[in-house]
Amino acid sequence: MQVEEKNTRNNCYKCMRPSSTCICKYIKSFQTKTRFVILMHPKEYNKEKNGTGFMTNLQLKNSEIIVGVDFTNNKRINEILSEEKNFSFLLYPGKDSFNLSTRTSPEINSFFGKNPFFFILDGTWPCARKMLKLSENLQQLKRVSFDNKIKSKFIIKQQPKPLCLSTIESVYTVLNLLNKGEFEKCETTNFLMPFKKMIEHQLEYFLNPTSKNYNPTLNKKNIIKNSYKNNTERRVIFEQS
Repeated sequence: MQVEEKNTRNNCYKCMRPSSTCICKYIKSFQTKTRFVILMHPKEYNKEKNGTGFMTNLQLKNSEIIVGVDFTNNKRINEILSEEKNFSFLLYPGKDSFNLSTRTSPEINSFFGKNPFFFILDGTWPCARKMLKLSENLQQLKRVSFDNKIKSKFIIKQQPKPLCLSTIESVYTVLNLLNKGEFEKCETTNFLMPFKKMIEHQLEYFLNPTSKNYNPTLNKKNIIKNSYKNNTERRVIFEQS
């Protein structure tokens, strides 16, 4: 991780959440054949307590985080891209992208090679677009996408559309598709558990009469109903194309 470790008093040193809502006991990290490079916008880094990019990194041993906006001259990224044995891809929608949802196992295995790196833009849609627009090296990468058919469980954040996913949900979907294509052989059953527990902690906070954001007219159904709005300033990675 090419960032300085940050921590505040009474926070867990690992998940960076308050000790009272620590999710570390739900984190079960595992190895993957695919290397995931999470390119995190500085705004997301500053929101680390609820950042699903951080959770993704904690869950995957074969992953790393690089913080920035313009990665054109980023030494670590260019080292990865210049290594001949590596096969690098950008997880980002587009009409010319390699759609994991529609590809067969032989196609997937042939396309990704033996040492694949998946670059993921972790930020709101406007931030992600800016990161890609400024990063000339990322623009040259082949893109990978998938057809999403599930609603995001990130109900404490407003999403532009129900089919928009957070970073950890996107990676979870990708891993399952790679498993289906027999490219990966990893167990993803509990991959989203830290994410789900974070949501539970947040809901308890919003519905707790002693919290400063408590609203007596609010309930869980209201939160879920209002989670999907036409607001592109919220954190999303993928939507159905």
